[in-house]
Order: sequence, then structure tokens, then C-alpha cells
Amino acid sequence: MTQNTDPITALRAELARQNLDGFIVPRADAHQGEYVPPFAARLGWVSGFTGSAGVAVILRDRAAIFVDGRYTLQVRDQVNTDLITPRSITDEPPEQWIAQTLSPGQKLGFDPWLHTLEGTERLEKACEKAGATLIPCPQNPVDTVWRDQPAAPSAPIVPHPIRYAGEAASSKRDRIGKKIKEFGADATVLTLPDSIAWLLNIRGGDVSHSPLPLCFAILHADATVELFAAPAKIDAELQSHLGDEVSIAAPDAFDTALTRLGQQQATVSIDRTSAAVRIVRQLEQSGASLLFNPDPCLLPKALKNDVEISGMRAAHLRDGAALSNFLAWLDQEAPAGKVDELAAAAALQRFREATGALKDLSFPTISGAGANGAIVHYAVTEKTNRLLEPGTLYLVDSGGQYLDGTTDVTRTIAIGTPTPEQITRFTQVLKGHIALSRIRFPKGVSGAHLDVLARQFLWQAGLDFDHGTGHGVGSYLSVHEGPQNISRRPNNVALQPGMILSNEPGYYKAGEFGIRIENLVLVTLPSVPEGGEREMMGFEPLTLA
Repeated sequence: MTQNTDPITALRAELARQNLDGFIVPRADAHQGEYVPPFAARLGWVSGFTGSAGVAVILRDRAAIFVDGRYTLQVRDQVNTDLITPRSITDEPPEQWIAQTLSPGQKLGFDPWLHTLEGTERLEKACEKAGATLIPCPQNPVDTVWRDQPAAPSAPIVPHPIRYAGEAASSKRDRIGKKIKEFGADATVLTLPDSIAWLLNIRGGDVSHSPLPLCFAILHADATVELFAAPAKIDAELQSHLGDEVSIAAPDAFDTALTRLGQQQATVSIDRTSAAVRIVRQLEQSGASLLFNPDPCLLPKALKNDVEISGMRAAHLRDGAALSNFLAWLDQEAPAGKVDELAAAAALQRFREATGALKDLSFPTISGAGANGAIVHYAVTEKTNRLLEPGTLYLVDSGGQYLDGTTDVTRTIAIGTPTPEQITRFTQVLKGHIALSRIRFPKGVSGAHLDVLARQFLWQAGLDFDHGTGHGVGSYLSVHEGPQNISRRPNNVALQPGMILSNEPGYYKAGEFGIRIENLVLVTLPSVPEGGEREMMGFEPLTLA
């Protein structure tokens, strides 16, 4: 690619060289995590879009990028709409656009390391409807033309002490090994870094703001593990921590291990929603029998033990003090109209760092003043930076990573006197937040059953917000985790004691202001309310400021 060639033009030239009519560029890496390291940020390089979710389809004569409601405003600010057209991934999924846009005989390329089996099957059906063919690319064409692509990360993998984890890795391996036997499988392939980190009580630094090591693992039913990670990440302390029942090999040995499972005619359990289709095909072609089950670490990881719960409470006490200090500082400084978004975010980080326990932010701080607050996942830059002016609202969504817990909190602050409309909308959001936080519910209820509680007062006014109401949160892991959530989307995972979720309804008026109120809550043990007959669970607030 020459210095003056834009990425889309360069990619199209490479597609022509490979005799492809198009290529799919998701925001994903081989592990299918929410946050990707810089070398895997291919969607951002091609399009300029920096959001945490999205996919682009680049054809020879047109291109489209698909994002959800969180990024409707942001995507139009970041991409060149003359080259690539923003579309709603909800109203017009990429598979629908592909089926309607491709012509018979055309070939659409994709990187099988960046798509799950479930996603690939949808793409294959879309291409089939158009009379086109989905072609796996052995080498990602974006990597071929991305001349200054960053190197893959190689941060050390470190033990996560049991005083924070609350359960030995050997115990976790035994538990999940028994689950594999219950599946009727000999082994499971783990691809999600947070699952592997939880299982082995390890942490890393390959992904910004999440203490994750990029690696793969095979967990056998006898509780032994094969871990595949770059040698530069491994030292003697880690080897001692992992013990004799965890073998370590370089990533290039992963294919060989998958092939060996097939040669052994092993039955392998794999998650079709998170494992790359490249892994699934390798197992199939090698002769393995496949069982499709959810990642067996997801639910146990979500059910925090007593030590993790105590750690989360301690982390929130510490984080709440930092946030309180920030709000006091903001109350003094903001009315003069000299504080901007960057300065506010920097001040909040300083207060967290002053605790002496902050390892990292849990995600880039969303610091949005006025109209920028209406961009749900706004990322402030020098170019977009605004003053917190009197008469406007300031939305700040932030969190910290501590060895004993992960935090995520959003506050909306009126700078000066708010308008009647701002007061009304804030009240509607707050009432929904309170309604959800106070609900009691029986066993078997999922977040989808409760989502309406947070939206009801907005709905009565003909309003809504285009994001989920709540997501799971890890313990010094990812700030977004499953399998539980609170959303309108159907989810059969029942809320259970020990789960931690966010409660974050909002309202966003494009071009004017945004409102969001977010606390983290813990699902409590069931008990019979006074005068009641049946056990009910509820939410314990963790956020303290």
C-alpha cells in the first residue's frame, strides 16, 4: 500500500489479486473477546470506526458497516460515508444485506479465525440465497495490505493468588472436568481468554483494560490441561503455579493438538457461539466427534464465590471513595466553565490511582459533555473535546481494575441549573433504575423478564434507549461477561445468587444531552420476605457513590 492509498482502496486491490469480489471485516480476533489488541483492530484500520462491536462488508463497488444502537452517532462521526455506508445491525443484519446485494457467481472472502461456527453458518446461507459463495481465506487480506500493523502482544502471564480467586485452580479443573464427562465428551477446547484465566487462576496483559492472556487451552475430562501460549509469556513462577497437570506449548502447536484429538477419535465439546470456525473445521477434518455445548467455564465464572464477593465489595468501597472525591472536585471546578472532558477523565483517573490499588481502568472512560453525552460509547479525543459548560449535562461512565474486583459506574451530573426537560428525563431514568434495583424475584427468572422494569417510565413517555440494561461483570477480569444479562433479547440463563450485573438505563437526545445511571448489583441468596410464602432473590447494590 502506498502512503497515499486509503485502506479500502488497498484492500480492494488485494481482493482483485485474490480473485475475490468482497471481504468481511469483523471487529474480532481469534478468541472472540469483546476487546481486541491493536494488531487485530482490522475494522478500525479499514473504516476508522473504533467502537467495540461492528462488522464491515467491503465489495469491489460498495461497502457497508453494521453497528448497533450504541454506535449510531459515533459511526457517522468516524467513517467516511462517501466510501462506506453505516447501517443498523439490528434493522438490517449484514447477512440480509449480503443476500440482497451479492450477485450470482460472486465470491465473498472471510477469515475463518475471526468468525464463529454459528456466525459462519448464517453467512453461508446468505451467500447461498444470492447464488454466491463464501470463501475461507488462509491469509487475511487486510493483514497483507496493512503495512504498519502492530505486532501481536506478548505480556507475561502471571498467577492470580488464591486470596483473590477464592478457589484453587486444581479444584476448578476437577469441577469442569466432571462437567465435560457429563457432556459425554473426552475434552473441550477453550478459546475465550477470560475462561482460561478463570480456570487456571492466571491473568495477563495482552488486552487493554482487561487483565487477559491471549491463549488457547484444551481441558480434558481427567482435569489435565494443554495451554497454548507464546513462550515469551511464560516463566518459572507460572510453571510452578500451573503444576504438572497443565502442559504448556507454543501457539503453533495448537493445530497439531487439534489434529491429535481427531486421530484419537476423541469426542470434543465446543461452544459454537464463541469458537472460531477454523477450530471446528480442523477438528471435523481430523476425525473428532463434536458435541456443541456452552463454554463450561461461563456459568461457574459468573457465580462468584464468597472470597470474590468480599473482594468486589472491598473494590467498590475503594472505588466509591475515589468517585466521591472526583465528584467533590467537579462540584468545585466545573461551574467556572474551565473543565473539559479530557481534564475530567484525567482527574477521575488520578483519584483512582491515589487509592494505591488501581491496576488499570476497566475500560476507556466515557467522558461526555452536552451533545457528546448522547453518544452511548463516546470516546473523547483532542478533536472532539468539549468544555463542561453551565446549563449542560455531563455523563461519565468509568471503572477500575483491582486485584480484588472490577468496577463499572455511570453518573450524570448537571453543570449549573438543568432545564425542565433534563430534570424530567433524568427522573424517568432514575425511577427505572430504582424499580429494577428493588425488585424481588423467584428462581428461574432471567434478565429478560426484568428488563421492562428499567424502561417502563420511558416507555410511558414514548421514549427508550438502544442498549441492554445490564451486563455481567468479572472479578479482576472482563468488565463485560456472560452468560447472564438484563436485556430485551431472549436469554434463558436464569439469574442466580453470586452473579454480578450492571443496572444502567439511560436516555439520549441526539445533539443535546445523554443520561445514564449505572450501579453494579449482586444477586442475593433467596429468602422468604416478611409475611410472604415463597423464597425470592433480589439485588444488593455494590456501587457506593
